[in-house]
Amino acid sequence: MNIILFDDNSRSDLLPLCYTRPCAELRVGILTITEKWKHHLAGDFSFLTQDYLSIKYGATFSSDNLYLNGRCLPNDELLDILNNLISDEAIFDGETLIAYRGSKHLSRFDFLEEVAKGVKRIDFQSDLINYTYDIFIKNGQEIKADYQALTSGRISQPISESNTLIGDDIFVEEGALIEASVLNSTHGPIYIAANSEIMEGSLIRGPFALCEHSTIKMGAKIYGDTTVGPHSKVGGEVSNTVFYGFSNKGHDGFLGNSVIGEWCNLGADTNSSNLKNNYAQVKLWNYTKNRFINTGLQFCGLIMGDHSKCGINTMFNTGTVVGVSANIFGAGFPRNYIPSFTWGGATGFATYEVPKAFETASIVLQRRGLDLNQVERDILVSIFKDSAKQRFWESKSINK
Repeated sequence: MNIILFDDNSRSDLLPLCYTRPCAELRVGILTITEKWKHHLAGDFSFLTQDYLSIKYGATFSSDNLYLNGRCLPNDELLDILNNLISDEAIFDGETLIAYRGSKHLSRFDFLEEVAKGVKRIDFQSDLINYTYDIFIKNGQEIKADYQALTSGRISQPISESNTLIGDDIFVEEGALIEASVLNSTHGPIYIAANSEIMEGSLIRGPFALCEHSTIKMGAKIYGDTTVGPHSKVGGEVSNTVFYGFSNKGHDGFLGNSVIGEWCNLGADTNSSNLKNNYAQVKLWNYTKNRFINTGLQFCGLIMGDHSKCGINTMFNTGTVVGVSANIFGAGFPRNYIPSFTWGGATGFATYEVPKAFETASIVLQRRGLDLNQVERDILVSIFKDSAKQRFWESKSINK
């Protein structure tokens, strides 16, 4: 089957995380949404997304296409419906298109939506990622689901006797190193991927996932519903947080109820509040409405887009959103919303110009043996242009 994972109009509610990737490339649990579907459906996968992302994440069409909403999480009930879906049938959750099967080559979501409205409709209540904070809310359930999918029929590698193991739901892949740590899986499974390392003195409580080539630093305290994506280093105290990959929080400091994109770095002793002093519900910046909205959550920390960094002792207030390629530093609390390509902190902002941002990103990627190629540069330039309207100081400068 030819499977096309599409972004719909709700994609903007998932910014800044979806500035640099289609919705289906969001990591929730152990796997990205794309990887989850690949475990359940056989076929060729591609993406129907924003024009500026299409060079990297393009769509491939055939005479029989299954268009699948990239924000949708798989489950057995939905899979049963999809496996019996025939041409010119569509699945809807209220007004949200979940899936459509047909022969048409549709290059934009609005075309797809119009076609799907004209065919046989199947109603189904699906599991969708609607907002950025849904990622950490659903992370525990998805670690459990991915753990079952990934470990079925496989045997875990032995664990050193220097560790203290509590519970039986611990799976370790080949090449992982774990010494003198405490792993407690009584509240949820613990998945340790290939060639990762948990350094001595770490305390880890499931549900927890450590992806390939990642490291938990000495003496770390990791609470449940946390995922550390591939090629990342994490230390200090972390709770209910998802790191997407190639990102570092290598030192002490607290991070909770948060999502950190790729190629991010949190300086030593960075702390993020996840609970307001008055215990009120947290408001979070929303790119669709261009204002703060009430999440209905009492606990909500930091949402950080790809390539963003912060200096030592940075303090993030409850419910802070940081865009793509921001560089935050200095004393005091910065604003709760920091636009993409921002340079500065509590004392004020300037624009992090593209050449300087490229210079930093290139150095960071080279440390991992990678290059900032032209495709990635073009994507970042598109984000820089799109986010200009959010950098309020630029418009003030122009008006002067």
